[in-house]
Amino acid sequence: MSERAPRFFLDTNIFIYSFDSRSGSKQKRASELVDTALTTHRGVISYQVVQEFLNVATRKFAEALTAGEARVYLERVLMPLCEVFPDGRLFSQALSISSEMRISFYDALIISSAMFGGCRILWTEDLQHGRRVGDLEIRNPFQP
Repeated sequence: MSERAPRFFLDTNIFIYSFDSRSGSKQKRASELVDTALTTHRGVISYQVVQEFLNVATRKFAEALTAGEARVYLERVLMPLCEVFPDGRLFSQALSISSEMRISFYDALIISSAMFGGCRILWTEDLQHGRRVGDLEIRNPFQP
């Protein structure tokens, strides 16, 4: 009997790369992670990822998403994965993580959200690959 694969958290950069045709292999890997998150129901994101992605996608993409395109992506991809919403406990834990790890509050909030989401893996290129925070392992999906 095999153990069920662990839940995983996707940072904002994964979604951004999934739209970036200039990034080649990063786009392919990011798209695979988003697809896996949706099809296996093991992927998790937070409200922060939704906000950050929509801001970048509608303002900073080479070809920005229209409000309608962003709304469709929100409904079909982001909201089905969004399980972590703000509360005092989330922010308090993020403050502790930020202080202990000496990282920005926003990076700590991503880690805290992954933990609150019951994830064992955090996929991001923004933090130290292989680092563990409690039961959570940080992995860079673009590492060879």
